[in-house]
Amino acid sequence: MTSEQANNWYSSVANVYTSEQRKNWYSTAADAYNRVRPRYPQQLINRAVELAKLPDDAIILEVGCGPGNATVAFADLGFSMICLEPNQEMCQLAQQNCIQYPKIKLVNISFEEWQLKARKFNAVLAATSFHWISPEIGYPKAAAALQDNGSLILLWNAIPIQPAYDIYQLLQEVYQTYAPSLAQYEARSTQEENLSRFGQTVIDSGLFKGLASEQLTWEATHSIDDYLTLLSTLSPYIRLEQHKREALFAGLTEVLARNCITSISVSYLSALQVAQRA
Repeated sequence: MTSEQANNWYSSVANVYTSEQRKNWYSTAADAYNRVRPRYPQQLINRAVELAKLPDDAIILEVGCGPGNATVAFADLGFSMICLEPNQEMCQLAQQNCIQYPKIKLVNISFEEWQLKARKFNAVLAATSFHWISPEIGYPKAAAALQDNGSLILLWNAIPIQPAYDIYQLLQEVYQTYAPSLAQYEARSTQEENLSRFGQTVIDSGLFKGLASEQLTWEATHSIDDYLTLLSTLSPYIRLEQHKREALFAGLTEVLARNCITSISVSYLSALQVAQRA
């Protein structure tokens, strides 16, 4: 997602949906999100900690923690965290997933509404969530929350989540029929460029320096049910009218069954971007 795409995404959502609607965006998909959304490779988590030079007693502010997909990985390393999540269903799931970690505090609030605790945190963490925040608010507030030499840590699992191209070709007609806006196949090189450009916006804000970026590809195989459930957690699918989404998934299921395909392998691109408070 480029800086322009990030701004366009935020604007398209902010201009169409109220703040309350945005908070409830994932409400119907929260359980599915918790169950099937990919976590972040531990190798990437470890590198983020290393690049941010986090001490053992670091305090991390997490922005938009969802059900805790990245939270748990940092909690396992012993860090104290304040985790903000505007969606009530997601926050409840995060509470369940983090119940064994006494140093984790979950707050059901948006980053924009959260009362700033200036210069308190060693790191501000956002895992596939920072594009939901207005850049005019996000970068200045993150910088203000950080201690001197504190770091902004952005983790990403690249979206769209796509099958191998030969599988995509089988499904193309279904997409063209029910959701032509989702029919475009995005090359891996495009995803890499988009992530790179988003990182550049961190530096372009003038509030951060020393950007370090790393990417990691990995494979996972999903059952057909899990793959379709995974798609249902992605914003472009959430935005579809329910009857169109149901018809699309029915069509995809039929084509896959007709071709005797019982599982789908996905090549994931995960990335980290770490920059110091300027």
